[in-house]
Amino acid sequence: MLDLRTGRAPDCSGVSRRAFLRVGGLAAFGLGLPQYLRARADAPAAPAKAKRCILLWMQGGPSHIDSFDPKPDAPAEIRGEFGTVPTTLPGVRFADPLPMLARQTDKLAVVRGHDPKNGSHGVADHLMMSGHKFNASLPFPCFGSVVAKERGYPRGLLPFVQLGKSIDRRFNGGVAGFLGDEFNPFEVPDDPNSPAFRVRDLGIAGDDDRRRLDRRYAMLADLENYQKSADAAGAVKARDEFYEKAHGIITGPAAKRAFDLAQESDKVRDRYGRNSLGQSCLLARRLVESGVQFVTVTDGGWDTHQNNFRSLKDRLLPRVDRGLSALLEDLSVRGLLDETLVVWFGDFGRTPKINPTAGRDHWASAGCALLAGGGLKVGQVVGETNALAEYVTDNPVGPQDLAATIYTVLGVPLHTWYKAQDGRPIELCPEGKPVKQLL
Repeated sequence: MLDLRTGRAPDCSGVSRRAFLRVGGLAAFGLGLPQYLRARADAPAAPAKAKRCILLWMQGGPSHIDSFDPKPDAPAEIRGEFGTVPTTLPGVRFADPLPMLARQTDKLAVVRGHDPKNGSHGVADHLMMSGHKFNASLPFPCFGSVVAKERGYPRGLLPFVQLGKSIDRRFNGGVAGFLGDEFNPFEVPDDPNSPAFRVRDLGIAGDDDRRRLDRRYAMLADLENYQKSADAAGAVKARDEFYEKAHGIITGPAAKRAFDLAQESDKVRDRYGRNSLGQSCLLARRLVESGVQFVTVTDGGWDTHQNNFRSLKDRLLPRVDRGLSALLEDLSVRGLLDETLVVWFGDFGRTPKINPTAGRDHWASAGCALLAGGGLKVGQVVGETNALAEYVTDNPVGPQDLAATIYTVLGVPLHTWYKAQDGRPIELCPEGKPVKQLL
């Protein structure tokens, strides 16, 4: 059902005009479609190289040495339990639970020189998704929120969607920060692999639900009319084009159709994997194909302090292997990969030395990231770590550099300036440098 609850700064009716209309998962962050559309009204569109982006966020911190940067010649306490498999790149090997991705390295760029510069959860969600260190007084926007502000609704769909809820919000990870709540993601917390999967607020089941929505829409119009008469500055416009478009997105068929996985064959769904990550990857493909500009796919459980190898082998790595390889293959076959940037990373790397509980702990000086599509130069490895996977020895790539690369590929100028809520001018990405090997 629609969430039309109250928010901050209520008027005498107990309803905040800013928070009256709240849609889906955005409600948790006060995002109203009308407010978003208002904010976008005067913002110029940025020229784009990649038309869309899918970010796969592995919350907890994936082990670089047990995935895309194995060290088969290291001592056993470093090397771990996995063997390796050859890839399509000469001399490049992946951990053996990743055979499908190993066959698709012609579509990938593997960043083995990733230097996370941080080993703390929560802070990582903010740093890795924005390219900025956490600042309690100035939370920076994540990539999806910036793209939402710059791109808007070119095909009448939500610009920024988050699938799953595996993002740590304690330090403003994955949200719009100083850009304002109107640029937060539309969140879909439910598991798309569940038979009962339903996107709240986009599924208007019958006439009663529609009539209820229309009544609330009429109430909203009455409230806006009242507040317009009391607003000398004219900041509130009653039932304007923005509310009309917001109402249309909620009630129209386009969004509902984009989220409908039942339109996919069993063969396709099986190829992605019948699990939450695999089906989220499939759903992400459907969303970008329909016009969504940025999709964040989240997956939890990567904080493997204990039983690292069992967790990776039984659950985590096979899901990534199947889901991400299917996504790349599907986008390629459909002619979408060159225009769709796909990025995979998590909080940080994990300790090269295995701990006494067969786990690996947080590691701030080495990790790995994957990039594909978007016109990038793929089929290569960028950077390397030392023989024990402890630190980067060649072409270090920090979070700010990944951010600069993502923005450059998406056509967002790094020196774009925004105003913080207190009026301060803020530069989007002043420190990051795009990874030249990829462009």
